[in-house]
Order: sequence, then structure tokens, then C-alpha cells
Amino acid sequence: MDSLEGLRSLEEIRQVKYRCLRCVDLKLWDEIGDVFTEDADLDYGTVAYGKPLQIVGRPGIVAFFRTKLGPDTLTSHSAGQPEITVDGDGVSSDRASGIWQVRDTVLATRHRMLITGAAFHHDRYERGPDGRWRVAGTRCVRNYEAMVSLDDLPSFKLTAALDGQVRDGQAMDPLPSLVTHK
Repeated sequence: MDSLEGLRSLEEIRQVKYRCLRCVDLKLWDEIGDVFTEDADLDYGTVAYGKPLQIVGRPGIVAFFRTKLGPDTLTSHSAGQPEITVDGDGVSSDRASGIWQVRDTVLATRHRMLITGAAFHHDRYERGPDGRWRVAGTRCVRNYEAMVSLDDLPSFKLTAALDGQVRDGQAMDPLPSLVTHK
């Protein structure tokens, strides 16, 4: 592999992974589609919403994020320790794979739940005709996932949220159920 082209590919792949997580956390649904190949697949390796969470195709992935991670669900993802392998010589190659250590926190305000976890994402990447790397697939292998009800945390108080949805200790729509206690 040509060292300069190889380094360029590694950095572009890192950036596409970070862009994906940023788009999820900031709810940039119009941007996130370009992170994935048209036929990308996600396998989160867990049962969620009553069935195994597997999604195929860019439109389905974007629809899932838009529907399930809407304004009443706050998320925070961080990824690191990437082990990325670019197939072939790095110059003519259009495929790569990577393993990432990922930590996530989900604040599901509608359900009054706080979820945290750690996992390894096993990703596949493809370089498109436009020369850009995109995620072709992700398989999530959970180290752990833990949940706690916000009702069990009487001192919990949301002091800031995406787009300034909390003012003077009071949540603004769509988060009123989170800071309003019985």
C-alpha cells in the first residue's frame, strides 16, 4: 500500500465514522444518508422494539434513526481505538474494514429511561465512484448495556439539552415529561 494514499484512506474512514455518530447525536437526518452506501446494513446484535435490530438499505437506516431517535431521545456516542484495514494496495482498493470501541448513552425522555453501554462495532467500508468512503455495514457486539428508570433517581435534573430545550431549570417542548416530577 502506498503510504500516503493509505494514510489518506485511514483518515477518511475515521472521519466517516465520526460523522455518522455526530449526525446521530445532533439528529442531522438529512446529512446522515450520505454516510452510508445505498445497500448498507446495520446489525445492532440486540433485541430492541420487540425484534432483532437489523436494518438494510440507506433509506431504511435513515428512517429508523429519524423515527426512533427523534427529539425526545438524547444520545451521546464516542468511538475510539480503531483498527482499520484497507484491502489491497490502498490506491486502487475500494474496500476496508474496521473495529471500533464505542460507548453510548441514551436519555429516552418519553420512557423516562437512561441507558448506557459499551460495544465493539465491526464495520465494512466502500469507496464510491465519487472517491468518498462510506459505511457499507456495521455489526455491533455489546460488552454491556445498563438501564435505569429516571423515576428511581429523584435528584436527576436535566440542566441542558440539544438546541437549548431547557431554560431556567424547565424543559421546553418536546421534553416536558423529563423535568416535571410528580
